[in-house]
Amino acid sequence: MSTRNATPPSDTLRLLPWTTPDGKPCYLSTDNDHSRLSLLADDVEEAQLDSGEQVLAGARAVLADPKAGERAVRFALTRATESLSDTLRIAVSRGERIPRSHP
Repeated sequence: MSTRNATPPSDTLRLLPWTTPDGKPCYLSTDNDHSRLSLLADDVEEAQLDSGEQVLAGARAVLADPKAGERAVRFALTRATESLSDTLRIAVSRGERIPRSHP
């Protein structure tokens, strides 16, 4: 999934931290940062970032263990990849919402 090329159709749309069942980006059109869906998206982003911190700690522990088997390394890498994908989506979403200054 490349969120860099997932350009929102409008400057007022927020890229949400989840996708459709077939993997397409979801957007929210609102001018209210405190709407129920906006707050839900904020909560999901926070949970994803918290999970990413836990995954990072676990991956570091696996990599530091010379006895870690292939299954442990594959699991850690799979989870790290999922967390990185979530984090990149959050970064893109937040970057798109930074007000642009017009010269």
